[in-house]
Amino acid sequence: MEKVEVKELLEAGVHFGHLTRKWNPNMAPYIYMERNGIHIINLYKTAAKIEETSEALAKIAASGKKILFVATKKQAKDIVAEKAGAVNQPYITERWPGGMLTNFVTIRKAVKKMASIDRMKKDGTFNSLSKKERLQVDRLRAKLEKNLGSISDMTRLPGALFVVDIMREHIAIKEAQKLNIPIFAMVDTNSDPREVDYLIPSNDDASKSIDKILSIVTSAIADGLNERKAERSDKEGKAQKGEAKAKPAAKAEKAAVSEEEE
Repeated sequence: MEKVEVKELLEAGVHFGHLTRKWNPNMAPYIYMERNGIHIINLYKTAAKIEETSEALAKIAASGKKILFVATKKQAKDIVAEKAGAVNQPYITERWPGGMLTNFVTIRKAVKKMASIDRMKKDGTFNSLSKKERLQVDRLRAKLEKNLGSISDMTRLPGALFVVDIMREHIAIKEAQKLNIPIFAMVDTNSDPREVDYLIPSNDDASKSIDKILSIVTSAIADGLNERKAERSDKEGKAQKGEAKAKPAAKAEKAAVSEEEE
């Protein structure tokens, strides 16, 4: 797991909070001081929380469950798409589809609709449609791809949610809470940390800060996935050895039976 260096967090501007008048008093334990009307986050506490969060995320990834990343703010969208995509995790960077978790069956139907349009294009059905119908189908496919393309591989509810800016993504937070899905998040000084299960006190507005935190947590997820891969190949290796041992034993047994018959 990637070692968290306080110096690197400082360089990325992770310590800059919001204006003091916009603060949430529940973030007080994570605030180091106030400077020029802005709250400064205690980076030693941030580093400890990153390690705790990374450990939990690695376990979820090792168990085979998906972690859904949610970030629809401009400065986070591209970073989340890149980092989550690199470790093959689903993400939402466009508008949060209402009922994404609480009405997951309907969302899956929309994803399947994308797949059926793709099949139509492959088997030639699409070409038999009129020009107007083809245009409508193409528009629908593009809309679905934009909003749900990044979750097309998510066939069941995620094992956890990772959110950048919990105030902005409050609908996603509420849905995850209803279903008891663990919530991991970057939490700034203007937010309520009680809304989430694992918080990383950090600047959720600057792209450098978001990039730094996401790099560390996705690295932990990659470790969890590698651990799962190693366990699987280990099991397969043991199974193959067991089969190899069983074959000579079965041959010997067969030979003994044929000797008795003679």
